[in-house]
Amino acid sequence: MLSHDKIWAAIDRLAERHQLTPSGLARRAGLDPTSFNKSKRTGPDGRMRWPSTESISKVLDATGTGIDQFMSFIEPNAVSAASDSFPPQSSSIPLLGFAQAGAGGFFDDGGFPAGQGWDVVEFPASPARKSGVYALEVQGDSMKPLYRDGDVLIVEPGAQVRRGDRVVVKTRDGEVMAKVLARQSAKSIELISLNPEHPNRTLEMTEVEWIARIIWASQ
Repeated sequence: MLSHDKIWAAIDRLAERHQLTPSGLARRAGLDPTSFNKSKRTGPDGRMRWPSTESISKVLDATGTGIDQFMSFIEPNAVSAASDSFPPQSSSIPLLGFAQAGAGGFFDDGGFPAGQGWDVVEFPASPARKSGVYALEVQGDSMKPLYRDGDVLIVEPGAQVRRGDRVVVKTRDGEVMAKVLARQSAKSIELISLNPEHPNRTLEMTEVEWIARIIWASQ
C-alpha cells in the first residue's frame, strides 16, 4: 500500500542511488532545489503532502530510472530483492571546512548540502544512508577541549534538536559555530560554548539561517 512516507523514502533512495541529496536530485531534474526538502513534505496545517506525478516523472527521466525500479525503492523488501540492479550504497558523504561553511552557495535554505566545492569523506554506510548527512572539519581551537583542529563532525540537517544536543548553527551573517543547545523558543535560542574561553550566545531566530544536530565526531 502506498503512503506518503514510502513515496518520500523512495525519492530519498533514488537520490542516494545517484549520490545526490534530495536538493541535488531536484536540481538535476530542473525543479526548484527545495522541492524535496523535509520542510516541503508537510503543509502549513501539518498534513502530509504528496510529491506531484510531474516531479516524479522528471526525476526518473533525469536519472534514467524506470518506473519498475522506482517502485522497488518504495518497499524495503523489494529493494533487497533487486540487489542486482541496486548496488551497495557508497559510504562517502560531503565534507566541508568550517571556514568554507560560512560562505554562500554550499547549503540550500534548509541547511542541506548544495552547490559545488565539497570534498568527500568515508563514513560507515548506515549513518551515510540518512538523507542529507554531511561532514564539517573543525578548524582552529574555538571548540577545544571537546573538538580539536582537524576533527570531523557528522551533521544531520533537518533532525529535531533538543536541549543538551550538540549542534551546528549558521547565522544569516555567515557565521558558523558548534555549540550545545541550552534552550530554544519560537523567538530565540541559547547556546553554550564548548570552549569555556568563548562566550555563550543568545540569538534571535530571525538571525539564524539553519541549525543542525551533530550525530558523531571523530576523536
